[in-house]
Amino acid sequence: MLYFVLICSMNQPVLIDLPNNIRLTVKREDLLHPHISGNKFRKLKYNILEAKAKNKSCLLTFGGAFSNHIAATAAAGSEYNFNTIGIIRGEELVSKIGENPTLSFAQAKGMKLEFISREAYRNKTENYFIESLREQFGDFYLVPEGGTNELAIQGCEEILDEGDIGFTHICCAVGTGGTISGIINSALPHQKVIGFPALKGAGLSDDICKFARKGNWELAEGYHFGGYGKVTEELITFMNDFYSTSGILLDPVYTGKLFFGVIDLVRNGYFPENSDILLIHTGGLQGIAGMNRELTRKKLPTIKT
Repeated sequence: MLYFVLICSMNQPVLIDLPNNIRLTVKREDLLHPHISGNKFRKLKYNILEAKAKNKSCLLTFGGAFSNHIAATAAAGSEYNFNTIGIIRGEELVSKIGENPTLSFAQAKGMKLEFISREAYRNKTENYFIESLREQFGDFYLVPEGGTNELAIQGCEEILDEGDIGFTHICCAVGTGGTISGIINSALPHQKVIGFPALKGAGLSDDICKFARKGNWELAEGYHFGGYGKVTEELITFMNDFYSTSGILLDPVYTGKLFFGVIDLVRNGYFPENSDILLIHTGGLQGIAGMNRELTRKKLPTIKT
């Protein structure tokens, strides 16, 4: 039988010295599930319930080579008895599954991987393209890239709970905009929501406005480190130092940039005195193995785990 228990993630104080009596706390969404991690658990929850209600037996979704969403959807399919299909961006990856921890994991969880060109991938939201996939694979329940839709927003609205009332600021990483939209909707009037985009120039404000019902938010756009999936030695050093100090492991695509950005803004006087800041750890730690392979290949420092 399919069920989702009500889950409240643990809040963990970050014990580092900061100016102006500012306090940081991490909401450990990364601990919700070992494989359906963080915001992916939230986004998939109501989509899976809807797929079951519609008597669907297969989930189809989209993602790149190291996609947290692909890994989580494969794991969810395995756990909740769905077949899964991943439409993967990049035809060249078909011969590299064994070298890619994310794709190897998804395949081991039973996901069928279909590799398409980057040009074809741009059509992933077009009706004719979706229909061509139905002709190829048969009936399926469609989960968008990154998992973001109305049902995903509903799940992400459950990230904040009554134990979070006292925080003045809520900060999270932003990919497709679904997670922050849910947080915006559930945040209280006295709380400011700040998103830290993991990519640049993506029109994220417009995407967020499709789902967010309040104006209590803004984006801090200067912490993408060159774009989606891009990292620098400075970022890796920060992540390793933070892990050594706090015991909290961060991922290089989303949460590493979030935590770097928040602490940088604190030290540059952005937040008012006595601010009580909650950072949402959205998981994504499965991507570290793949990133470390790339860092090793480039002879750069790797992420400590």
